[in-house]
Amino acid sequence: MSLPTFSRTWLRRIRGLKPPLVVRWVEARDPSRQHLVGLVPRPILHFAVRGDYILVMRYRLLGSTGIQVSELAFGAGPIAGLMTGTDVARQTAVVRRAVEVGINWFDTAATYGNGQSESGLGAALRELDAHDRVYVATKVRLQPDDLDDIGGRVRASVEASLKRLGVPRVTLLQLHNSITAQRGDEPTSLTPGDVLGPGGVIEAFHRLRDAGLVSHVGLTAIGQAGPLHEVVASSEFATIQVPFSLVNPSAGHPMDERFAEANYGQIITECKRLSVGRGSPDPAHASTEGLPKAPTTELNSGDLRRTGDLRRTERMGVFAIRVFAGGALLGQPPSPYTFQTKFFPLDLFHRDEQRAVRLRNVLDGSGITLRDAALRFVLSHSGVSSAIVGYGEPQHIDEAVAANEAGPLAPELLSRLLHAASGDFCVSN
Repeated sequence: MSLPTFSRTWLRRIRGLKPPLVVRWVEARDPSRQHLVGLVPRPILHFAVRGDYILVMRYRLLGSTGIQVSELAFGAGPIAGLMTGTDVARQTAVVRRAVEVGINWFDTAATYGNGQSESGLGAALRELDAHDRVYVATKVRLQPDDLDDIGGRVRASVEASLKRLGVPRVTLLQLHNSITAQRGDEPTSLTPGDVLGPGGVIEAFHRLRDAGLVSHVGLTAIGQAGPLHEVVASSEFATIQVPFSLVNPSAGHPMDERFAEANYGQIITECKRLSVGRGSPDPAHASTEGLPKAPTTELNSGDLRRTGDLRRTERMGVFAIRVFAGGALLGQPPSPYTFQTKFFPLDLFHRDEQRAVRLRNVLDGSGITLRDAALRFVLSHSGVSSAIVGYGEPQHIDEAVAANEAGPLAPELLSRLLHAASGDFCVSN
């Protein structure tokens, strides 16, 4: 295997890493994708060449699932609008770039574009022949009229999702409803009893897992802190995805009771303490998903779903969502979706825009953009497994990977940013 001229510098960089790591080199400009592989448990690093620049993707263990998930995940939701749109060529180009740089987790939902996101993602992965190299997660949202037959409605939703995605099963099925003390306290919200009780959501999810349609089950952790903690503490779910950002850090940092926005009550910290049962391994990929396995000395060419030393972990997997507050931290105008949604509405976007101004003032002269600071903040939390980000162009992926390479924010800068966004309402850990 011939390497480009800059490979000597690259190899010196790899040899200097401690402990030794499994690494992969991908020459993105070469369709054959040459690979260089070394030994050792976790974490796994994926190196992608972009011109003369090397992009590094790191991986974290996704709770008790045994999956090594890329620190950056691909969000196929309506804020970015890529996968809910109709530009098939651009969809394929962005998904291709995500796979090239080592992103191995793709998150969608039945409600994103009324199924358009699932259809577009499935088509892009088929075009790239990448279905067996990545993980796909989707979601089901129950409407009030569905609650008389939760099991039937959940199964119908999942079967439709699988058809649109073009897969026999998904890695993760997530509940997309808010959790509150009473039904309807928030739009489409369910109670802990609806989720955990007889004939409830978790029973329906377990039947689908037993039938081989899903490997693991999770939930979107939005709603009221008390009921959310009750559902999370049941240990029935392998993962959560929760809003976590510089403008609302409450999922990972203690907040004063005067904090005016949704308070997620440090639920990420709660997830770190929990012992969670495993899901069922995918029969077609049992060596890469589900049960633990011994460290491997070689990787399947092109497969981004490899695992290393997968001992049981006493924690839930956590995906951070709304990392950029729906675009408010990027200086973007509100998306068309923001004008329609009942979950993260326009008035919240405008409040977050005001907080973003204060954050930029703190960063002035630091050489760090607010976009980069927002991403580095989220991934500096040890309880976060991956940040789900929406991308509109291939270059957005390169920018996110490059920002993440810089690592956690300095503690003093982090403190100033949290104070600027939340005032005295963010309490020091």
